[in-house]
Amino acid sequence: MARLATAERVSRDASDNFVFQRSLLAYDRAAALVSGDVLEIGTGTGYGIERIAPRCRRFVTVDKSAAAPIPATAGVEFRRMCVPPLDFADASFDFVITFQVIEHIADDAAFVREIARVLRPGGRLILTTPNAPMSLTRNPWHVREYRIEELRRLLAEAFPTIEACGVFGNERVAAYYEANRRSVERIARFDIFDLQHRLPRRLLQLPYDLLNRINRRRLLRRNEALTTSIRMDDYRIAPAAEGCFDLFFIATK
Repeated sequence: MARLATAERVSRDASDNFVFQRSLLAYDRAAALVSGDVLEIGTGTGYGIERIAPRCRRFVTVDKSAAAPIPATAGVEFRRMCVPPLDFADASFDFVITFQVIEHIADDAAFVREIARVLRPGGRLILTTPNAPMSLTRNPWHVREYRIEELRRLLAEAFPTIEACGVFGNERVAAYYEANRRSVERIARFDIFDLQHRLPRRLLQLPYDLLNRINRRRLLRRNEALTTSIRMDDYRIAPAAEGCFDLFFIATK
């Protein structure tokens, strides 16, 4: 049950490799941009700390729960916090990074306003979230998912400058995505009453976790070479367009 409860938290498990390598790219790009005082919203399992902390003066990372021991790294502070609001003073940070979090936030507009509030003038938000058209099924852990223009409009309410990019994959990534699509379609055939769209999210979360984990491990068994061969370099960040897996936006205050 502990494993199932963390299905939304990407791990280094081989079955998560398709998503894990994509997540690493976000941290790698952010590490090339950040400096000064940095806030991360959504610590997850903490694998991003080792990439971000060495690039900044102070790194504060927050999460609603501590899913794994936080690496003992100088200049890193972990706080347990449900957001919004953010329990920090105005203009406290030079950068805020938040990867695969906003889709879980009920009041996303308040979330964006709070981020803008804690950023200093000229500070930047670096954010990722799934690109809604690329999702293969309803994810009941997500309050909503965004299209490119939807996310742009939301961020524009608090940020005057927005750079809209997306995370794309090469042929190897596309092959895994297609295998995953076929597998999800086979599972969805049993949902003859379309319960995934009819039932409340809370009732679907545990079944989704279970089926998601079973599906990823089945894909690993069937094609271990493809699943484990995907690397961060198989993904790239480019201007947002149809077909990107994640939205990667940078908003400047």
